[in-house]
Amino acid sequence: MIRFNRPYMTGTELSSIAQAHQNGHLSGDGPFTRECHAWLRERTQAKTALLTHSCTAALEMAALLLRLEPGDEVIMPSYTFVSTASAFALRGAVPVFVDVRSDTLNIDEALIEQAVTAKTKAICVVHYAGVSCEMDEIMAIAQRHGLRVVEDAAQGIMSSYRGRPLGTIGDLGAFSFHETKNIISGEGGALLCRDEEYGEAAEIIREKGTNRSRFFRGQVDKYTWVDVGSSYLPGEITAAFLSAQMQHAEAITQRRLAIWDQYHTWAQKHEESGRLRRPVIPAHCTHNAHMYYMLMPSLEHRTRFIDGLKERGVQAVFHYIPLHSSPAGMECGRAQGDLPVTNDVSERLVRMPLWLGLEPEMGHVLRSADEAIEEAFA
Repeated sequence: MIRFNRPYMTGTELSSIAQAHQNGHLSGDGPFTRECHAWLRERTQAKTALLTHSCTAALEMAALLLRLEPGDEVIMPSYTFVSTASAFALRGAVPVFVDVRSDTLNIDEALIEQAVTAKTKAICVVHYAGVSCEMDEIMAIAQRHGLRVVEDAAQGIMSSYRGRPLGTIGDLGAFSFHETKNIISGEGGALLCRDEEYGEAAEIIREKGTNRSRFFRGQVDKYTWVDVGSSYLPGEITAAFLSAQMQHAEAITQRRLAIWDQYHTWAQKHEESGRLRRPVIPAHCTHNAHMYYMLMPSLEHRTRFIDGLKERGVQAVFHYIPLHSSPAGMECGRAQGDLPVTNDVSERLVRMPLWLGLEPEMGHVLRSADEAIEEAFA
């Protein structure tokens, strides 16, 4: 079976982990963590970059930094992973779900302003498939209404919008280094602060609400509990693995783009025949080939296609179940309108395998996909 995902190793991860042990520092914020922080700051130009144990943790930190209170509202897409909403719901905030664009499947910026109320405190955008939302318009809306912007850039490492790295256009950004992402550490994430405003507070929240980081920098003579927080930092073994990945980030991205291009070229004939729709990448967005997805004409066609691939030893998947219609989403949040695009694409989208090492198998994958499409439309 050609799996949907297989974690990639550059070849230096294990030696980095051994070095972390030799350094005698396996808890958080050791030398490898500092290397990762420096790489993120250099790559993104964020004022503060902090590793976390997951992207979910980074989003939870963002919710704490925004000082959200019960009843505050955060506008976001419904077509996203649960962490986008749960991070804010944990603070008692209300996720307000709006529809996505039919082209990029990102939050529809034209629908955001009508969802703003007196209780709205922030907009949380999701850069689906590593393709940027329309950030200029979204930032303009936020400025008009005095709102903060959080970028859920879980899928967006190495992607940009009009030349600006994702995760640093809004006030706060969150990356994921989960094993299904482009650059991985098994589990892992990072919080980015665009400006210095949130930097020190983010350090405190990440270190259980203490000023421990200031103590180790010699800025205070002892550290103590100064704010609410939790243990959001990863261990040094995780950072050592991630550091090895970061050193090869450009090469990883280029190899993924080559696989993505193969899919895109293959899918063109099927798009022209009306059997599927390919991803849309706006000219002002540079993507990272995080995924290759297609939209089938119907749920029945998607099911037949996925089953056909499985019979030929190829695993394809679908996502997401819209949050606004999920049990927790209906309890904790509310939908702005009927969200017809979200409801539609959630039943038609399919994701193809995309991982480094798949290259020799691409011929089989594409032949299988051709056959599975023929069967799906028979």
